[in-house]
Amino acid sequence: MPETIIGDKEFENIPSIKSKALRINLNENIYGTFAEIGAGQETVRNFFRAGGASGTIAKTMSAYDKDFSDAIYGIEEDGRYVTESRLQKMLSHEFDLIEERINREKHPNRLFFSYANTVATIDFAKKYKGHGWVGIRYQIDPKEPYNEITLHIRFHENDAQLQQITLGTLGVNLIYGAYYKYDQPNKLLRYLYDHIDKDKIEIDTINFSGPRFADVDNRLMSLQLIKNGMTDAVMFDPEGHNILPARILYKKNILALRGSFRPVTKVNIDMFERSYEMFLKENRVEKDRTEVIFEITLSNLRAEGEIDEEDFMDRARLLCSLGYTVMISNFQEYYKLVEYFSRYTKMRMGLAMGVNNLIDIFDEKYYRHLSGGILEAFGKLFFKDLKVYLYPMKDPETGEYTNSENLKVHPRMKELYKFFKYNGKVVDITDYNPENMEIFSREVLSMIESGEEGWEEMLPPGVAEIIKDKRLFNYKPTPAKISN
Repeated sequence: MPETIIGDKEFENIPSIKSKALRINLNENIYGTFAEIGAGQETVRNFFRAGGASGTIAKTMSAYDKDFSDAIYGIEEDGRYVTESRLQKMLSHEFDLIEERINREKHPNRLFFSYANTVATIDFAKKYKGHGWVGIRYQIDPKEPYNEITLHIRFHENDAQLQQITLGTLGVNLIYGAYYKYDQPNKLLRYLYDHIDKDKIEIDTINFSGPRFADVDNRLMSLQLIKNGMTDAVMFDPEGHNILPARILYKKNILALRGSFRPVTKVNIDMFERSYEMFLKENRVEKDRTEVIFEITLSNLRAEGEIDEEDFMDRARLLCSLGYTVMISNFQEYYKLVEYFSRYTKMRMGLAMGVNNLIDIFDEKYYRHLSGGILEAFGKLFFKDLKVYLYPMKDPETGEYTNSENLKVHPRMKELYKFFKYNGKVVDITDYNPENMEIFSREVLSMIESGEEGWEEMLPPGVAEIIKDKRLFNYKPTPAKISN
């Protein structure tokens, strides 16, 4: 029988979950343990059912009782169990045990692994859908140090049993990908959703480490999460590491500054500093419980319809090197950004923006997909305890400054704007530096790319040196600079 006939289209044949588990089981060298807490032993169940598991599974366990769990893995400082720290302790403990108990001389080719997850599924009232940490520590070569993949998930299904099944499928995909797709981490990431609809589960943080992933930039992998529709936002700390958004935003006051930051200029920093001073003076805003987020939307990362990953890296490196927390999101509209923050906090929020951004917010064309139109969007935007800090704009021709008092929105939106203005939802940043009004990121970028001089003084201290040192934004030193 022919394998193909006229009219067939090429497609990728995705192995079934049973086939993936069986391939692992039939490999005579892959050998390890499963430790699953919070959602049954759904991952290892797939390996048992596939057959041939005796040569793969050294041990499987579920330390459901908290006292037992603490006795095995230790007590967390915060007393919680569904944390990255807990996952790391589970992986370390189980991996150390298998190396201690299995004789290397007797089994020189064994490829050890430890798979673990610690999760909380949906609660009885169905108000809290649950989340969890999943990871694998494993070897590709018995003589190499171990590799590791860890990820954080958020459940979207409304049934605990369905969540358990989805988690089991994800676990098999992770183990299979770790062994058979480690050389293609972008594909490994996509294959985590084999046989899983993307609306069932969200992966919002992932990290790769170990010798096989030495060249993997975890920030770029986070970008792939958004690009593949696996999550709506990812975050990086000032050191450039992936961080769990919930850990940073939980019960915090949040001040967000959206921009292209291509590159970050004196205007961006002046807007941030002035709005931050004003935000800290608000009632119930404490400095030690306030998080500042520099956010870049995915739409600003696109070049000719595709995401320019190198451009993304330039912006992320620069902002992180300046000591800021960076967020990359898939939110074109501001109200979606506020809704996202509202997942984690009920405390005060602030948005720092320029005049043009605020005018765009009052443009009806962005809300035609909503049944309630712009009124629905504004209800979601300003329903929370939110305030907009508006940075003025100078007209280069007339020299006139535009602020919240004289900006012009569409005539149909005029009364709506007045409502929010007079209720204190929009306030002007008055203590700004007028010398920065002539600085525009697009002009600075053009000067950098064309080799013009003078762009350095438009940037905050130290930024020009970082751009030159790391060759960001297509910076190319002139021959004279090279000879010096």
